[in-house]
Amino acid sequence: MSQKPSVLFVCVHNAGRSQMAAAWLTHLAGDRVEVRSAGSAPADRVNPAAVEAMREAGIDISAETPKVLTVDAVKESDVCITMGCGDTCPVFPGKRYLDWQLEDPAGQGVEAVRPIRDEIRKLVEGLIDEIAPRPAA
Repeated sequence: MSQKPSVLFVCVHNAGRSQMAAAWLTHLAGDRVEVRSAGSAPADRVNPAAVEAMREAGIDISAETPKVLTVDAVKESDVCITMGCGDTCPVFPGKRYLDWQLEDPAGQGVEAVRPIRDEIRKLVEGLIDEIAPRPAA
């Protein structure tokens, strides 16, 4: 892994899970990690329930836009985390791949998205401990 690890979060629409994960990683790890997110079939906009759930946690993702998954995004990332996108993510030697089994927030209200948001936070915290722990004081 490079000096500053890079992580790519991938889900189908890049409108919910991957956006929340990228926001959590950016929020919790700051500039210790390079963060990307993309979708195999990006939506037109970020899921409003995901925006609201993250706003409740003090993180604004309202200006984010879904992005299409590219081969370059995978090549440039040390860790590629998929969330329900099946085999659409290209596989390259030397990359670390994780698949996080998370419920899809598409079409759900904020009440259903909150537990998904919280589960993503726990997964992201574990990832940070592994790839970018805080330096010892």
